[in-house]
Amino acid sequence: MAKSLNSVQLIGNLTRDPELRYTPSGTAVCTLGIATNRAWTTDSGEKKEEVEYHRVVAWNKLAELCSQLLSKGSKVYVHGRLTTRSWTAQDGTQKSTTEVVIDDMIVLSGKREGTEAPADRSAQQPAAGSTQPAQQSQGVQQNGSPAEDISPDDIPF
Repeated sequence: MAKSLNSVQLIGNLTRDPELRYTPSGTAVCTLGIATNRAWTTDSGEKKEEVEYHRVVAWNKLAELCSQLLSKGSKVYVHGRLTTRSWTAQDGTQKSTTEVVIDDMIVLSGKREGTEAPADRSAQQPAAGSTQPAQQSQGVQQNGSPAEDISPDDIPF
C-alpha cells in the first residue's frame, strides 16, 4: 500500500475569539478562525499581499485550553490534519467545509486587550511523555483524535 500524508502546520493570528461548545455526550469542541498571510514582489516591483482564512477545530482537553489561552488577535502555531465534512442545510441544499483538526497548539502571544493568561503556567506544559523541546513550554499536545463514536451530526454548529 502506498504511504500518504495529511499534515497541516499554520502560524497565524486568530480572527475571532475561540468558540467552545460541547457535544450532547459532553465532548468539548472549540472552533477557531486563523488568518495567515504572505507577501511578495512581482517582476515589475509591485508589492503584493495575500491573506488566507482557515477554519480550525480542536477537541477534548485541547479545545478547553484553546478557549482559555487564546483570544482574537493572538498569534498561534497549530498542527493537525485536513478534514472535509458535509451536511444538508435547513433549506435542503448540500453543504461542505474543509477544516484543520488540530492535535497540537503553541501560544506565540498572550491574550490581547489587557486580559492576562493564567498565572499558573503548569496548564500550558506539554503532556507527559511529549517530545517537544523545553523552549516550547507553552505548547499543548493532544495525542489522538476524538472518539470514533462522534459524528459531524454531534457538533452543535
